[in-house]
Amino acid sequence: MKGTGIISGNGDQQRTLVVVFLRGGADGLTLVPPVGNSEYYRVRPTLGVPEGDILKLGDANCGLNPAFSALYDIYKDGCLTVVPAVGSNDDTRSHFYAQDLMEHGGPVAGGWLGRFLRYRDGVPPSALSAIALGKAMPEVLRGAPAATVMESMDTFSLGSQSGPTDRLKEELGMLYGKDESILGPAARDTLQALERVEKLRREDLPPMNGAEYGDNSFSNGLRQAARLIRARVGLEAVSLDLEGWDSHFAQETLITPLMTRLSDGLAAFHRDLGKLMKKVTVVVMTEFGRRVAENSSFGTDHGRGGTMLVMGGTERGNVFGEMPELETGILVGPGDVPVKTDYREVLKPILTQHGAGGSMAEIFPVG
Repeated sequence: MKGTGIISGNGDQQRTLVVVFLRGGADGLTLVPPVGNSEYYRVRPTLGVPEGDILKLGDANCGLNPAFSALYDIYKDGCLTVVPAVGSNDDTRSHFYAQDLMEHGGPVAGGWLGRFLRYRDGVPPSALSAIALGKAMPEVLRGAPAATVMESMDTFSLGSQSGPTDRLKEELGMLYGKDESILGPAARDTLQALERVEKLRREDLPPMNGAEYGDNSFSNGLRQAARLIRARVGLEAVSLDLEGWDSHFAQETLITPLMTRLSDGLAAFHRDLGKLMKKVTVVVMTEFGRRVAENSSFGTDHGRGGTMLVMGGTERGNVFGEMPELETGILVGPGDVPVKTDYREVLKPILTQHGAGGSMAEIFPVG
């Protein structure tokens, strides 16, 4: 069973969407702090990012946290878009409910990324069309016609890594080689995918263009994704998480290392893929933001408007929407950033670029 070209047959038209979910409700006012807003410093005397340290985004009234210095270079190169005050139209402040709603694309069954893969234009999906880098299938990929969960390429195998599997693969290849039922093509496709991943695992080529990934699970996941993208195995969607953003206590100590890990990991991924980033889009999202005022434990509580980042693809280095003023009169609920941009309005043009065609009503069936 020797395959040539890409498994899914998409050729050089292949595009890949990488969805990074910051689980725990990342504080948008720390990731992307406001510029020139005195109220911000009045209600955040400890946690407010000093204005002199904020990485300015042109004439926008917000900037990037200094921990995002690696991402700032990508912004200046025209490959990063920043979206402040973004979120869903539901005012829940429950992590699990908010995550489900955002990953489902509203109160509907299945995940929006799974529906995209089901309804998008192009050739049928392959065994490696969608990959969740982790231990479990995320909700965003529920309902996908084909999706694989793996912690790394070392765990994507047929049987034990130490046991003999060549005979088993040969027998399965003979069994399904001429099967024209629905099982035949799927089985042949899966075996070919296994073969391709095993080859990548044996070669274990280093990252390209001098990219250096950190020694952590998030960076390792991005490195695995970059290897599969470069190998042209038909990878269309990748989902991975960066957890730990629920910062009720000692927020600065908790999330500064996470911001650095996020920035450095994405920058290494961007450098690794080089020109291939024109066909790869990375979306960073979180279930909601945090309250405007810091609490008595030097942290922040669950809020509404948060932040999204979009890297690669056709991005041009800009700010989508704007940071609202933070005076009491415009805050929502117990003192939250209002949602000025629905996250689906950020995703829709990206999915269109990746082949959604006329299927947006199926991908996001509710407004």
